Amino acid sequence: PEDTYAYLRPSALGLQVEKCWVLALNSRNRLLRCAELSSGTARQTLVRPAEVLREVVREGASAFILAHNHPGGDPSPSAADVRVTRQLRDAAIPLDIHFHDHLVIGDPALDPLGLGYYSFRAGGVI
Repeated sequence: PEDTYAYLRPSALGLQVEKCWVLALNSRNRLLRCAELSSGTARQTLVRPAEVLREVVREGASAFILAHNHPGGDPSPSAADVRVTRQLRDAAIPLDIHFHDHLVIGDPALDPLGLGYYSFRAGGVI
């Protein structure tokens, strides 16, 4: 999660709206493409598992990471974040595509843990 956070932090911090990205990875976990999937409002962005997986399959990826920002700075996940993460986890299995992580990017100064991000993998959701 640290590498993903470092990669996306310059793009995510300071945004006034939520954006969602998918990072498509090859079998050696090398980045094939980072695509912005959606741009929403200050409180939400909509992303459907089908849209995420369509992008991953289009790239011929073996694995992927989902990430989005919280403009308010606190990366704590919402109930909707948890729901879409579980849906993606379940949808990727029959496609034999590894879902590495879902990262919520925030501001380290506003993160209760001081990291600046929340990793669903580290949190045990994936």
